Amino acid sequence: MRWNLRPIPPEEDVKKLAQSIGIPSTIATLLLQRGINSFEEAKAFYRPELEHLHDPFLMKDMDKAVARIETAIKQNQNIMVFGDYDVDGTSSVALMASYLLSYYPNITTYIPDRYNEGYGVSIAGIDYAIDNDCSLIIALDCGVKAVDKIAYAKQKGVHFIVCDHHRPGDQLPDAIAVLDPKRDDCDYPFKELCGCGVGFKLIQALHSNQHRDFDELLPYLDLVATAIGADIVPITGENRVLAYYGMQVINQLPRPGFQAIISQSKKESFTITDVVFIIAPRINAAGRMKHGMHAVNLLMEEDLEQASEIAQEIETYNLNRREADAAITVEALALIEADGETENNTTVVFDPDWHKGVIGIVASRLIETYYRPTIVFTRSGDVLAASARSVRGFDVYEAIAACSEHLIQFGGHKYAAGMTVAPEKYKAFKAAFELEVKNTIPPSMKVPELQVDLQLNLDEINPKFYRLLRQFAPFGPGNLTPVFMSQDLRDTGWAKGVGENNAHLKLTVEQGGKERFGAIGFGLGDSLESLKNKTFKAAYNIDENVWQGRTSLQLKLKDLKTN
Repeated sequence: MRWNLRPIPPEEDVKKLAQSIGIPSTIATLLLQRGINSFEEAKAFYRPELEHLHDPFLMKDMDKAVARIETAIKQNQNIMVFGDYDVDGTSSVALMASYLLSYYPNITTYIPDRYNEGYGVSIAGIDYAIDNDCSLIIALDCGVKAVDKIAYAKQKGVHFIVCDHHRPGDQLPDAIAVLDPKRDDCDYPFKELCGCGVGFKLIQALHSNQHRDFDELLPYLDLVATAIGADIVPITGENRVLAYYGMQVINQLPRPGFQAIISQSKKESFTITDVVFIIAPRINAAGRMKHGMHAVNLLMEEDLEQASEIAQEIETYNLNRREADAAITVEALALIEADGETENNTTVVFDPDWHKGVIGIVASRLIETYYRPTIVFTRSGDVLAASARSVRGFDVYEAIAACSEHLIQFGGHKYAAGMTVAPEKYKAFKAAFELEVKNTIPPSMKVPELQVDLQLNLDEINPKFYRLLRQFAPFGPGNLTPVFMSQDLRDTGWAKGVGENNAHLKLTVEQGGKERFGAIGFGLGDSLESLKNKTFKAAYNIDENVWQGRTSLQLKLKDLKTN
């Protein structure tokens, strides 16, 4: 990896902030690097308050959305809650439907079939609403680009409220309300909500219009925190507040669906990282391998025994998903080798038989081997469907948009996108995408970059320092877990490979013959031989290791470089 040490703030600023809060200069440096410059800002960062949430009516069209829902309720109309099949979409549907059902019964839910309908608002979903006499559809985590489909619904007498967070196209759909902070004409102060976050702002607006206590909404924040983590939106500003309180709900009073998943994991407490790697993949697996409604049913289930049965079923889907993505990754890597495309600027691969539900995961896996923008295609009916993933700093959505003349449709954001293409246009798109990336990607983005926050000596690491670090949580984009660097380290002689095929590295490091810390490096097993009798520098996070009832601090290695 290419290590990039963040700029160190001016010494006088560090000293001033450290004194005003009563913290070590290392912690003050980390805060300043995160844009926190004063006691007041630090207080808001360390202790997020619900009062920091913005007025939902600042969002464009919020008044129209609330008025239309209230009219539907007054006139006893049926409402359909529609959402995408990923974590953000299914969490959004569970959030909106369970909230509305708490005081109004005429609610139905709908998740499109990944394989038969594809992403976003579907004609089949609209027809389902018509067949079930639903005069209003609330679309979550999708809809902002569904101009034609929402026009079709309006023609049939069905109104739409769109709650989306993706970039709008040139034309907004003709809906009753389009709630999307990324609209050019929307002055909402925080632009980085996920789809579930936009949905939460709508229920916040409905709730406040009824003059009800905000605290009644707290139990819904576990869903919002899960969507924030899974959708990789910045955990700053309003997202930090929502994630902070949502994680409290997950750890103290989780809904039965989460409780069922948590009990399978055997973990006592969850961080947002655990949500991303334990809860989110299981929710996603339902839509990938079977149908997203299984995830909605799990998240809305109020009986723990029933939730446990659904969670067990979803666990089976998750195991099948793992097997599928591992097998397809091997096939895709072989394809890249066979086609002689190892030196390309992009990875674009296609196989008609690959499982559509896992191609996004496979794209991420391929980036681990060939670090470059990646698109994985498979057949979906009469067209080819794909998932794209990108490398740090490169906007894959913009690159795809530049080649859109070859596509049927596309959507997404900077680091992840989806698209469909006619089979005869695949080669032309592949060539155009390679050329576009070649012309726009800086050479530095072709090498994995590791952002290092601060250089430390090992004697600066102690339980008090770690306690202060933990208060930076919840971590995520915009507030990543701090990465430290230490130089002149040595292995004490007990380094060994662990795990399957000794893929991981376990050792005890020392600095200057004094301070010692246990260290674990996942995926760094190949470094074992190079460490013997040499000094090296390490980049790492600090975390806790619990072994036989004893808790100690350890270094979670990100990368090593021998001197």
